[in-house]
Amino acid sequence: MRIGLAWICCLVLGWMAVAAPARAQQDKSKRPSPPAQATFTFPDGKTITIDYSSPRMRGRKIYGGLVPYGQVWRTGANEATTFVTTADLNVGGTAVPAGSYTIFSIPEHGKWTLIISKTTGEWGTNYSGAANDLARIPMKSSSLSSPVEAFLIAFEKSGSGCVLHFDWEKTRASVDISEK
Repeated sequence: MRIGLAWICCLVLGWMAVAAPARAQQDKSKRPSPPAQATFTFPDGKTITIDYSSPRMRGRKIYGGLVPYGQVWRTGANEATTFVTTADLNVGGTAVPAGSYTIFSIPEHGKWTLIISKTTGEWGTNYSGAANDLARIPMKSSSLSSPVEAFLIAFEKSGSGCVLHFDWEKTRASVDISEK
């Protein structure tokens, strides 16, 4: 009897161990800030991929409110926003070698700073500090003609490179990117 009960317990625990990660993956799409991805492919086939979670305005004041000015922001929601490039890049005039990074930003009224951190795998709010920054790069800030409900990271082709955009509320932050 005890051996049978022990086997049943082992089977149930094994099933739970397998089912929990699968359920967690399914639940990500049901979050208030669902996962999103932006990808750019250069003419030579090398890529930049950004994985992030896309929060919604839901009637809130975003910049200078939910996202304070002058403070490091995770640039999205949930897990930290990842920046993976298979090309050596020039991002806003700064060299960024091919590799995996985490991006953060510092929004300010009229200007932004993009932070490319060498630390990866942290939860969104766990910025590891300036000592782990690969670069801090100025971004252009402009006003959008109409509000953007869902935070959006996108690439726009420009010449042989692209422009990286962060759009939310009525603000667009952008920076030019090219291959080195």
